[in-house]
Amino acid sequence: RNEARVTARHVRRPSRVYLEVPSRAREAEFLERVRKSRRLHRPWLKAPETSEQFREFLQRTRGVRHISLFVCSNESVELAGVVNLNEIVRGLFHSAYLGYYAFEPFAGQGLMREGLALVLDRAFGELGLHRLEANVQPGNRRSRQLVEGLGFRLEGFSPCYLKIGGRWRDHERWAILREEWSKVRASRRAKR
Repeated sequence: RNEARVTARHVRRPSRVYLEVPSRAREAEFLERVRKSRRLHRPWLKAPETSEQFREFLQRTRGVRHISLFVCSNESVELAGVVNLNEIVRGLFHSAYLGYYAFEPFAGQGLMREGLALVLDRAFGELGLHRLEANVQPGNRRSRQLVEGLGFRLEGFSPCYLKIGGRWRDHERWAILREEWSKVRASRRAKR
């Protein structure tokens, strides 16, 4: 696990989380967290629930177009959530779709907010992306508050946008640019 640990050394205040590259070492814990988080996740998302699905998830994250990171608690070293950068496009676009989910018992504690901030730093820093888009179902209040609190702005509404749990679901499109994230970070530092 230690070689997979990714830290954000540029953060002045110690974070309560760190990012880790997904690996088979976390498979049993991941599947148990998904099982215990079913009520939290439905109807918003469908996380891998079997060993086969987990291994497919790992395989997908090894490509150049998808990056996944586990958000882990510094205190307990347990999985608190997952962040995915999907459909990374380079060239003139330099953009990706952001997906994320927390696990019980860590939901609502602000750990995903800290984890997403670390991922945004990485996406707009070392990965050189220009834009991230998060698609949120209108009824998912927590997810909406999370992206809005990190500086994402609402760009639009897409009916029947993604098929989740066997149903096409409406989504709001929230986005943030590298320049916007830089301003959010500067503002957060000034408040410390």
